Amino acid sequence: MVRITIEREECTSCALCWETCPEVFEENPDDTLSQIVEEYRRGGDPAEGEVSDDMEDCVRDAAEGCPVEIIRLS
Repeated sequence: MVRITIEREECTSCALCWETCPEVFEENPDDTLSQIVEEYRRGGDPAEGEVSDDMEDCVRDAAEGCPVEIIRLS
């Protein structure tokens, strides 16, 4: 499993993550910041999630492309 954390307060809403990996990331309709789609959230937190290993390339591409480097994988 791959754990994901987004430092949402630092998000610039550039859209790169949800355009790169829309299966996992999306724009929050209320604050326009990036969040993890509900299916993959941990404890209902839009900033924390977990995906299976087969989705790692998708989330890694999004994390590596983030211009403000706020997406962490572990």
